[in-house]
Amino acid sequence: MTEQKDNSNHPNIERISFDSHQKQLSLATRLRAGDHTAAVELVDRYYEQIYLYLRRLGHDCQTSEDLTQESFLSAWRHIGQLRDSKALSGWLYRIAGNISKLYWRKHKEVTGIGDAELPDINNIVSDKIRNYEELEFLRNAVTRLPLKLRQTIILHYMHQLTIAEAAEAIGIREGTFKSRLNRALNILRKQAVKMAML
Repeated sequence: MTEQKDNSNHPNIERISFDSHQKQLSLATRLRAGDHTAAVELVDRYYEQIYLYLRRLGHDCQTSEDLTQESFLSAWRHIGQLRDSKALSGWLYRIAGNISKLYWRKHKEVTGIGDAELPDINNIVSDKIRNYEELEFLRNAVTRLPLKLRQTIILHYMHQLTIAEAAEAIGIREGTFKSRLNRALNILRKQAVKMAML
């Protein structure tokens, strides 16, 4: 007689997704109601993601920390402007991106992404990029991308937002995001080909 497996202990992926979605809706609702524990939960849940996003946009550690805190303060002050509770994370990325732009305008300086991690380069540019020198070359190529193109690489490949989520975070249409992403990838591919020819 064969023993049947009890699948009741295995989480249902759809249920997990639904629960996560419900938690985000609940968090947004509580934030709009002025719940200070929800503000703490928001920071706990998204601080690292927003900090890494700002680092990858080229800010140093201290500036990224300052701008991350500024992003959460701005989110708290303007929570009433969040129209769609499902878009909470994208809304936070948009706030952080806008604060980053204001910082760059004020300081009129552009720095590299420093020690920020790059996404899986093999999925983006070429299966042939393997050694450290090539990775450093590509890291510099990403750094030199215009901010609008660099944001697409960071949000989609490094923060793994969907096209729709990333477009929402920047505040542009999906088609425009795809166009920018394609331009960024083409530039990186050309840089990779030049590197391979050296």
